[in-house]
Amino acid sequence: MKKLVSTLLSLTVVAALGTSAALAAEGSEHSKAPKEVDWSFAGPFGTYDKGQLQRGLKVYVEVCAACHSLESIAFRNFTDLGYSEDQVKTLAADYEVTDGPNDEGEMFERAAILSDYFPSPFPNEEAAAYANNGAPPPDLSLMAKARGAIRGFPTFVFDIFTMYAEGGPDYIYSLLSGYEEAPHDVVVTEGTYYNPYFMNGDSLAMASPLSDEIVTYDDGTPETVDQYSRDVSAFLMWAAEPHMEKRKSLGFKVLLFLLIFAGLLYLTKKSIWSRVEH
Repeated sequence: MKKLVSTLLSLTVVAALGTSAALAAEGSEHSKAPKEVDWSFAGPFGTYDKGQLQRGLKVYVEVCAACHSLESIAFRNFTDLGYSEDQVKTLAADYEVTDGPNDEGEMFERAAILSDYFPSPFPNEEAAAYANNGAPPPDLSLMAKARGAIRGFPTFVFDIFTMYAEGGPDYIYSLLSGYEEAPHDVVVTEGTYYNPYFMNGDSLAMASPLSDEIVTYDDGTPETVDQYSRDVSAFLMWAAEPHMEKRKSLGFKVLLFLLIFAGLLYLTKKSIWSRVEH
């Protein structure tokens, strides 16, 4: 038994060291861990704040959509954010999509409808790369699930119990709100911008896309870089996992069923074996 415990402890240490090495390889000595934000959707009973998601969509449409696509989201999905079907139809009508072929065998442009997916700002990846110094901007549909700093030992152990799954939104928020002047001992490559929260180096090709009052909010929410970063990060979390609330609700019901079922099995066992002499 002692040997087994010793082996498990050794494996834990190795995993922790491996995580530390991975962090060192990904970032640099100036890298900072993402800030942890108090999200409404955090934890086993967390839910999306529809007001925040609507503001995040506004930031995406007015700022991010100029470079980044959202290919996995259809216009009809925006009704889940609290918009009416007519409001979404109005939004979709502002965009054109390629359709066809028509009777003459030619492709044509038409206004988007609810069943269409959010169109990319570029016709193809080559055009996107050409317009962005050779680096096509990534699609943001799953960005909140694809990004997130590695959390080392013992943090990841506690994450199991707290059900921490907000690494992506934390990272996106930190990155968008974390641009700053480079320290004197950091050499920033020409055409890139210093950001200590960028996980792959000291700087990245994307300039800070946000500034105060760049997007107008209709609900009186502060129009600051910090607020924009929070709202669009929450929106991207929804884009990556739009059915999260249903999943959590179903999971809770399943656990409740299993607890009741286990209790019934225990009572049945007690009832049967109570009549048997030992």
